[in-house]
Amino acid sequence: MTEQSTIIRQLDDATINKIAAGEVVERPASVVKELVENSIDAGASRIEIVTAGGGKNLIRISDDGIGMTQSDLALAIQRHCTSKLDPDDLMDIRHLGFRGEALPSIGSIAKLSITTRHHSEPHAWEIEVQGGTQSEIRPAALTKGTRIEVEDLFFSTPARLKFLKTDRAENTAISEIIKRIALAHPEIRFTLTGADRSRLDYAACKGNDAHLVRMGQVMGKAFRDNAVEIDAIRDTVRLTGFAGLPTLNRANSLQQFVFVNGRPVKDKTILGAIRGAYVDFLAGNRYPCVVLFIDLDPHEVDVNVHPTKADVRFRDPQHVRGLVVGAIRRALMEAGHRATTTGGDATLAALRPDGMRSTQVATGMPSSSEISGASMTGYASPPVQPARHQDWNWRQSVYAPQVQTSDVVTDLEESAQPYAVSSETSKGAFDADVAIPTIEQQGRMMDVSVPSADARAGEIPLDEAKLSRPLGAARAQIHENYIIAQTEDGLVIVDQHAAHERLVYERLKSAIAEKGIAKQGLLIPHVVEMDEDDVARLDEAKEELQDLGLSLDAFGPGAVAVRETPAILGKPNLDRLVRDIADDLAEWDKATRVEEKIHHVAATMACHGSVRSGRRMRAEEMDALLREMEATPHSGQCNHGRPTYVELKLSDIERLFGRSG
Repeated sequence: MTEQSTIIRQLDDATINKIAAGEVVERPASVVKELVENSIDAGASRIEIVTAGGGKNLIRISDDGIGMTQSDLALAIQRHCTSKLDPDDLMDIRHLGFRGEALPSIGSIAKLSITTRHHSEPHAWEIEVQGGTQSEIRPAALTKGTRIEVEDLFFSTPARLKFLKTDRAENTAISEIIKRIALAHPEIRFTLTGADRSRLDYAACKGNDAHLVRMGQVMGKAFRDNAVEIDAIRDTVRLTGFAGLPTLNRANSLQQFVFVNGRPVKDKTILGAIRGAYVDFLAGNRYPCVVLFIDLDPHEVDVNVHPTKADVRFRDPQHVRGLVVGAIRRALMEAGHRATTTGGDATLAALRPDGMRSTQVATGMPSSSEISGASMTGYASPPVQPARHQDWNWRQSVYAPQVQTSDVVTDLEESAQPYAVSSETSKGAFDADVAIPTIEQQGRMMDVSVPSADARAGEIPLDEAKLSRPLGAARAQIHENYIIAQTEDGLVIVDQHAAHERLVYERLKSAIAEKGIAKQGLLIPHVVEMDEDDVARLDEAKEELQDLGLSLDAFGPGAVAVRETPAILGKPNLDRLVRDIADDLAEWDKATRVEEKIHHVAATMACHGSVRSGRRMRAEEMDALLREMEATPHSGQCNHGRPTYVELKLSDIERLFGRSG
């Protein structure tokens, strides 16, 4: 090493700004974010964004904020100059921007032009910065606010251009940034136009439902109509927003928006809490749609973790996580058996002849492309009031039983009794007796009338009293898998396996919380041969499985002996059940919470203990299933987030046949 190479040198300002720009400006969307946040801090009520070349050729931001004076403009392009932070306020940050790095960083890697006018000035002022070199401030023409133009982004650091994506991808990233910011500020009008003819135009929203209206603008009618409201407080932390019903899910997390004190963030603690709140309702590869606003004392959260300010650090992350999990679960529980309306609309769109599909616009129904593009599943259901709640007992919400089944069945021992199915109706029966409560038991609790023997053997008579029920009266079973029910204004199609799987799961969860799962002993232990590693996993989880009513022991190096099973499952296929549970255990690591493991196993048991596709059902069995669905929270979707039924309105069906306008 030479003597010259060991000399420490002070970097010049241009180099420093380029280094800072590497952290602040990752892509064109980063520039848009920084400049739009400056406009919001300036009190703008209208913000216009224009881009070209995916933001690489041009980004223009115009607002009607307070603007800057000539002296402020001179300081704005200097590093670490800001109007938003006092030396004593580093832990009390209430603005979106505060570092004073954005404008000088952008000016060091692009051609920057700023035109601004403060109300106290006789005219506007303009300055240009190119590669870190600034021009003189000169008079300009502008009525009000500030206009900033950024051209030839990364022209002074051409190596960065190689890491940018296509214009289309960069435009998409810019749109996502605007959507996130617009959700947090419904009082501001946002417009985005581009050379690729992309356009967003979100009108300003006023009134108490401003956030709901803005969500409809940004996320679409499907989310607005199929989300439950959240309003919860725990100590000094308040959580508001909307959580989509489980059947309204996506293949990615792009429809998850989280804001902390009005700032859009991507915090792992909160995103993990969202996943935890929906763990009972969605498969591992599906993501819920949520918009959450967390408001707390600025001293309780550090937003100065990274220059992009997208990451935050909470003083008490578990405090916040518990609030998010409990609030979402409570809201979903209060939604009852409700689920999304998109499934019925999608079904009608698929059934409609090609020549009639243009009526989608006239009827206000979403197009099939909208539905498929959103990757959402769901069905129609009776309207439910949004869940508003404050100062509720969050511990009780998280850990208490999720459903009270005492209104549906007398107890789990009785509910374990299988249906008495006649030989004429048992064709296609699966390999285990179905553990659905007997009709007499269900009828005592829910006033279910049992049809006569003649009715069972022939056509199902219509019980008009049941038409007013949310899920109507059972009329038929098709393909030994789907129940057709008639309501006052349409019909309902129920997936019998998915519906009963959810009902069994909710009963299991309730029994787990009450430590009261009824067991049934086997006269002769059932031996299941399996891999030695699977045997070891099952033996290690023996206590958790015992809590679920499944008692087993290692039976040599390559087998387990099952001695007791949950009574609610009836007579399941034990070989398949035990092997599936072993597969579940293999997917978890030691960090997985015991409660989460138990619920996963319970979901597996529910799948094995529910009525199967291909099982013929009698009229009273179908009606009993409908009544229990109405009485059970979360029955609108199975344990994997798939809908359990679809509702079609009579008026929509008539339109399919041209019977109404």
